[in-house]
Amino acid sequence: MRVSDIIAAGPTWSIEFFPPRDDEAGDQLEATLGELAPLGPSFASVTYGALGSTRDRTRDLVVRMNAELPFPTMAHLTCVGHTRAEISGLLDDYAEWGVHNILALGGDPPADGSPPRGDFHHAAELVEVVRAHPAGFSVGVAAHPEMHPRSPDLATDRRHLAAKLRDADFAITQFFFSVDDYLRLVDDLQRLGCDRPVIPGVMPFVSATGLYRMTQINRTRIPGDIRAALDAAHGAAEVVDIGVDVATDLTQRLLAAGAPGVHLYTLNRGHSVRRIRENLRPGVT
Repeated sequence: MRVSDIIAAGPTWSIEFFPPRDDEAGDQLEATLGELAPLGPSFASVTYGALGSTRDRTRDLVVRMNAELPFPTMAHLTCVGHTRAEISGLLDDYAEWGVHNILALGGDPPADGSPPRGDFHHAAELVEVVRAHPAGFSVGVAAHPEMHPRSPDLATDRRHLAAKLRDADFAITQFFFSVDDYLRLVDDLQRLGCDRPVIPGVMPFVSATGLYRMTQINRTRIPGDIRAALDAAHGAAEVVDIGVDVATDLTQRLLAAGAPGVHLYTLNRGHSVRRIRENLRPGVT
């Protein structure tokens, strides 16, 4: 089943995972899948490491989840550092194994500042290649409510996103904490003539240190009330509780404002996502 068709059928809730790095992490992921699959998510996705660092692990996990779970799994795919032949080979693999959904991403440049190798520089180029594949993939792209961290300004960011989205089926956003930022993004795209669905990404954080690190990388703003709550938290369990409460409230308000669904970043752990689902008002999703 194609994610674009699932989104068109009504509000969705979906979950994201990353490939485990070792056996212990693999056991954690298996436990999380066992905990969350019975909750009936609309679809799942699996991330792709920078410069293809998890290429085989991502592919193998996507193929297995897509075959074994009662909902489709979407493969993240980044283009920076890849040749067209490498991308085409991965798409052929996915098509052969019945994976119908790709989240087409640009990817991060090399950390040392050197020019990336390969045939691609931007996600829009990858979208074109995925679209041209005879398998007829459903194609999603990334969106940043607060602007991509490498964009020179908001207007440029929105124009590039609108152009990219016109060739895709939907977008999923980076995590954020302001409903107004999401609504502004949707309004900006509509003014540019782009009405593709944009699914907000919500991260139920489990660590203050991890949250601060990720927000620095993505330039995501943390509201003052969340910072104050984290500063006053007593222990790791209370931080997890705050993450669940923030994510629950954000999800409810986004769906009430008309978002076509919500994409929850699991961090490969099921506890917070399960609690968010339990917290949501009946009929919201």
